[in-house]
Amino acid sequence: MHITLEADYAIRIVHCLAKSKTRLDAKTIAEQTTVTLRFALKILRKLVASGIVKSFKGTQGGYELAREPKDISLKDVIETVEGKYRLSRCLSDEYGCNRGMSGNCQFQKIFCQISADVAKKLEAYTFDMFE
Repeated sequence: MHITLEADYAIRIVHCLAKSKTRLDAKTIAEQTTVTLRFALKILRKLVASGIVKSFKGTQGGYELAREPKDISLKDVIETVEGKYRLSRCLSDEYGCNRGMSGNCQFQKIFCQISADVAKKLEAYTFDMFE
């Protein structure tokens, strides 16, 4: 089990902006994170929409963090690109498993607790911790 490449890149992008402490253009972000410019722009749009990153247009444009690094967790970034973390698809409303609702599933409570534990751990790590 692992996070997606998009989530990995999103973490790199936020880390790059946290380290720079200044506005960066998309090309510089892509170069410093080794993410293609096209994919970096796609991820940046999601990060802007979620309020983690601010974008600025024009010759002095670019991207910067919308919040302090201490206020942005790994959970925030991962869930921005992947959605809410769930260990198993059976915890998703879209899956349509009715065994958990009927009490016949022995694993749903366990998977739910593990998912909550992972989310709590991801929330504990913020971008001010990484140098």
